[in-house]
Amino acid sequence: MTAMTQARQPVEMEGIYSSAPVKGATTILQGALTVMEAGLAIPGKTGLNLTTLGVCDRTVKNAGADGAEKVLAKRTVAKFFNLGADAILPGDVGKDCYIVDDQTVAKTNGTNTRSVAGKIIQVDSDGVFVRVGY
Repeated sequence: MTAMTQARQPVEMEGIYSSAPVKGATTILQGALTVMEAGLAIPGKTGLNLTTLGVCDRTVKNAGADGAEKVLAKRTVAKFFNLGADAILPGDVGKDCYIVDDQTVAKTNGTNTRSVAGKIIQVDSDGVFVRVGY
């Protein structure tokens, strides 16, 4: 492409949602922490090199091949369960937390076995608010 020579109307989107192909034979439940692994969306899990998309907007069941269905994942601040064995504390606000599964986060990377979920925003007695998908 060459540089612009006249004004143009840019094509924009709000950027709250990401749409991604879902791994075959995979179900991602509404409200699940959703990640990318090897170019395909899956529910959050313990693993390395996962990229957090956000929270699944609606349940998606992909009974077919890889990419036969797509998921909408919302970038947001959402509440997740706090892993008691590796608990996030109020003093951890502003730090990264790590994915345990599609509804649970932990304070540490589990000796390099967990990927980053997002930034800790608030810690309550019944869970942790995490900014995900940014």
